[in-house]
Amino acid sequence: MVGVVACGSVSSIKALWETRIKKRKEEQEQRKNARGGATDRLGVRVWEDRVVLARLKEKLQTKDGRLVLQVENEEWKSLPGCLAQLSQVQEWQIHRAGLLKIPHFISSFQNLLVLDLSRNTLSEIPEQIGKLTRLRELMLSCNRIQFVPAELSGCESLERLDLAMNRDLNELPDQVQNKHAALGNDPQLPALNPNYTLELLQTTLRNLTRLQHLDLSMNDFSVLPACVVSLPALRWLDVGGNRLQHLPEDIHRMESLHTLWLQRNQLEKIPDNISRMESLDTLVLSGNRLRDIPALMEGMSNLRFVNFRDNPLALDLTLYPKIPAEDGEDEEDREMFGREFMQMYIRVSRERAHAALNEHRVTQ
Repeated sequence: MVGVVACGSVSSIKALWETRIKKRKEEQEQRKNARGGATDRLGVRVWEDRVVLARLKEKLQTKDGRLVLQVENEEWKSLPGCLAQLSQVQEWQIHRAGLLKIPHFISSFQNLLVLDLSRNTLSEIPEQIGKLTRLRELMLSCNRIQFVPAELSGCESLERLDLAMNRDLNELPDQVQNKHAALGNDPQLPALNPNYTLELLQTTLRNLTRLQHLDLSMNDFSVLPACVVSLPALRWLDVGGNRLQHLPEDIHRMESLHTLWLQRNQLEKIPDNISRMESLDTLVLSGNRLRDIPALMEGMSNLRFVNFRDNPLALDLTLYPKIPAEDGEDEEDREMFGREFMQMYIRVSRERAHAALNEHRVTQ
């Protein structure tokens, strides 16, 4: 009887060990397969990256000595990380690709001179854009951008910035003093020290000291950002098609500006200081709510072209006699709403004001 029990015990122990060994082998096989699957997936990703990279390399062109990535009318909602391997590219031209975001690895393109991503569906500009210290042109028109990061001020070589037709864009990172006051009044934050204040000052767009061309047209600005007035090299500015109701009194600080587009806004008056803009030669004010023209503008001898069309001016005047238009200038605009019209308007306005004053004196 004892022998039978011992035999049964040995058999049970043997079966138990065999079960454990079998289970261990199965687990090892599963781990092996899992590792193999991960390796296979990694291999697939590597292969896909190679295919995509080869496709992108086909888009490379050389123009004017620059290596350009040219993509047009192709679906690229996102740009793959393998693109960072082409960091020698100096210019991106990606249009109508449905691009949803600028990749964070954009900062690895230290040779980038031109970044043109117009006509996509971008909703934001990454902070990493500020690492592109050699970037000269940034074109982001016809997108859905609502916010411009302060880090953009790090693009110290930027000469051209196009943010036209983003519709909901209504401010630029400039409110340094307001931020300073807000942070300084917060009891939960430490008192601001000079270094931190300096850091705030250094993240405003007014530090783009080489910026010459700025397009903010067809957006939602109700005021002209103060940082724009402070751009020392700005020569060309378009803020047409916004909701501007007034211009800053210190607009004359834009000493280098020669072209100013302000059409289709809600301006009711022009500050007198505009007459101090000695470099200004083109001024477009059509489609506003102007009732008058400042008399001081009569002395703007460098102003070559001006347009007051579609404004409810108080005086209804017609320029006469006709004077032939210069080459490239619309004759009707020049005669009816241009420089000669402005000069006559100011003269007639002054004469009527003097006549009214004399009449008042006679009545007295």
